[in-house]
Amino acid sequence: MKTIKQFGSLGLAMLTLSTISACNISDKKKPIELIAHATETTVPIKENIVQIALLLDTSNSMDGLLNQAKTQLWEIVNEFSLAKCGNDTRPKLQIALYQYGNDYLSAGEGYIQQVLGFSSDLDEISEKLFSLTTNGGEEYCGKVLQTSLHQLPWNKDPDLLRMIFIAGNEPFDQGRYNYRTALANANEKDVVVNTIFCGNYELGISSDWKNGAALTGGEYMAIDHNKEVVHITTPYDDIIIKLNSKLNKTYISYGSMGKAKYMAQATQDENALEMQEAVAVKRAVSKSSRLYNNKKWDLVDAYEDEEFEISSIQNEELPAELQGKSEKEIKTFVDTKKIEREQIQKEIREYNTKRLAYISKNKTNDKSGELENAMIKAIKKQAASKNYSWE
Repeated sequence: MKTIKQFGSLGLAMLTLSTISACNISDKKKPIELIAHATETTVPIKENIVQIALLLDTSNSMDGLLNQAKTQLWEIVNEFSLAKCGNDTRPKLQIALYQYGNDYLSAGEGYIQQVLGFSSDLDEISEKLFSLTTNGGEEYCGKVLQTSLHQLPWNKDPDLLRMIFIAGNEPFDQGRYNYRTALANANEKDVVVNTIFCGNYELGISSDWKNGAALTGGEYMAIDHNKEVVHITTPYDDIIIKLNSKLNKTYISYGSMGKAKYMAQATQDENALEMQEAVAVKRAVSKSSRLYNNKKWDLVDAYEDEEFEISSIQNEELPAELQGKSEKEIKTFVDTKKIEREQIQKEIREYNTKRLAYISKNKTNDKSGELENAMIKAIKKQAASKNYSWE
């Protein structure tokens, strides 16, 4: 017997845009799996997918930038979980991550590394961010731009948005590779390049960071990368963190990578909590949104996919408590966990609404100069002409 259920909308994200026609796309196809060093897609993806590449300077002076990226990832995800197209459909997101300017990297490759190819796995994105460390090196913006444009399988559909965010603090024209050549390539691929200079605004202009953004119609921003991110503690934080622990118990791992992914979920919870309690709260909120989907290893999410069949899972690939069970028994178990998860996620969202109201009432710090604020500002500005709105 085949058990098939209607697949609800997914989406992952830290940024979401595309044109009106892209917002109206109705074709339903499975997301394309993307791997490192892949070539460009030859057939346009007929799904509302935004592609974002983050290029982070990991030289000695960039500890503050990495800390901001780690602490503010979930804030950005939560912001974009609310994005929608003109016809109320929700976009999906694929994020790629590069590091550059680190002496630990190969000099022959220009001190550049693709840390993560395009991915919609939020836990994986978090894991890769936390794996980054700084070390002195040479920062070649033109080279890392060209590398990301060449290696990543950028979608060719003219209706979909492709973006690069590059952050660093050395002159934009440093290195042998001319950044103007890379940006000309970006224009050919219709990839918008946004530049984030870690330092004085005027210094960034004089060192070509503003010009680097202007050549593709992107945004130039300057941030204080060493600025400590200030989070407001609320009476609802502990409640949300406890609910997050209950939420994890609703996941049913399956397949060859199920157990490892289930453990990785907990590890990223711990990473967030070690940064600050408020970061763990924001991650829990992300896990209660549409953007957090683990159908590749979790039976509850997988069961929502119209192409998924419980009968396709081998008995030994099931968790111990489901091995030897009939398909009907497995379905009943999955349905129970689904109902439980939806209730917990609802509670997290409700407490988060109260949390945000508390923060708004007690907010005193200036968020200008932070990575999150800079990225959201740029994305929303570029989204205005793409028929996107925020709830």
